[in-house]
Amino acid sequence: MENIILIGMPGAGKSTVGVVLAKKLGYQFLDCDLVIQEKCKKLLYQLIEEKGEAGFLMLENQINASLQADRAVIATGGSAVYGKEAMAHFKEIGKVVYLQLPYEELEERLGDLHERGVVIREGSTLLDLYRERTVLYGQYADMVVHCSGRDIRSVVEEIACEVLEGTEEK
Repeated sequence: MENIILIGMPGAGKSTVGVVLAKKLGYQFLDCDLVIQEKCKKLLYQLIEEKGEAGFLMLENQINASLQADRAVIATGGSAVYGKEAMAHFKEIGKVVYLQLPYEELEERLGDLHERGVVIREGSTLLDLYRERTVLYGQYADMVVHCSGRDIRSVVEEIACEVLEGTEEK
């Protein structure tokens, strides 16, 4: 079986859904943000402050593009879609699933963007970021899951059914 790569905005539920989905499928779970922090021995916001937006995105792309996994659910950082090499790698090693949420729900869920390690250009708003990234998420997604008003279990079930159905056909 292949990997499942979750993409979407910060707060969309990638890490939460990822853990539950991995447990259901008997897969391992990898959180790309935690992998980056572990490799660099710093928190995301510290890396962004130290390297700047462009430097952090290069680092994220490099680490994600070299990630090795088998039978894993991989939760990416929201900015992973800026890394062409990383996204090409993810498309090769698994199915890319976009967890889509309307802007209003994301805004309610998100706390301090700085503390979360969200890469946002100076002078940009969360809405600007949402509009920019949703186009990229849609381009890379093999599957889009609309998460609005749904609980974790129903989102996990939808992804699991799709993945299991895909493996039976092969």
